[in-house]
Amino acid sequence: MRDFNYKKKFGQNFLKDNRIVERIVSESDVPSNTLVVEVGPGKGILTREISKVAKNVLCYEIDEELEDSLIKLQHDINNVKVIFSNFLTRDIKNDLDNYEYENLYFISNVPYYITTSILMKIMNSENTFNKITMMIQKEVGDRFSAVPGSKAYSSITVFLNYYYNIKKLFNVSRNEFIPVPNVDSVVVSLSLKDKREFLKNESHFFELVRESFKFKRKTIRNNLKKYDLNIVGNVLEEFGFSLNSRAEQLPLGVFVKISNELNK
Repeated sequence: MRDFNYKKKFGQNFLKDNRIVERIVSESDVPSNTLVVEVGPGKGILTREISKVAKNVLCYEIDEELEDSLIKLQHDINNVKVIFSNFLTRDIKNDLDNYEYENLYFISNVPYYITTSILMKIMNSENTFNKITMMIQKEVGDRFSAVPGSKAYSSITVFLNYYYNIKKLFNVSRNEFIPVPNVDSVVVSLSLKDKREFLKNESHFFELVRESFKFKRKTIRNNLKKYDLNIVGNVLEEFGFSLNSRAEQLPLGVFVKISNELNK
């Protein structure tokens, strides 16, 4: 891999220690008859390990320079398929319709600069991903698992906590990659909740949360001016908050209740 032309525009930092790869797959706890989606397989170090436990592995790779290696990988391992395309622009429902499976997992060392975009695509997909295991930038992992009132708490925290139970699995030093990135990493697990909070209108909820965090230093009163502030204020008071509270103080349940009350 040392003679490979690493491309910063694709966020390429490849793992060099197979023990970390083995741990990622082991802690993903992949059941039988599972289709696993991987984005950015590189030269396939993680792909090979996933293929040992999954029924099928579907990979998306955007770098044409990796085609020869990954085509060879497909020939060597009969349950691996690589689509040489941008995951973010693919019709993944159409891709997944070609498979039969009981469980759908996402396991990947994702390009860090598109971590949130990948997650939003997964959450908006018509296909239900039962579990997501991702290696991501440590700072982003902190944001995913942040609690209300902390600086890291953001709209993506609320979105993810609506769908998933989030768990940090283990940290990975920047020195475990080629080339060495400027940040440390963390492997996180997002398991689909068996029971989510009831929402009358999911799209309204997502818009409300985005608007609430639009200007982080501003209060709910200022960020949600276009909504009925009497209704918003009543819900906030019910939970011990006010229109002068900021979005970063509010737990998931408060946003759910506000959205439902506005949709009566």
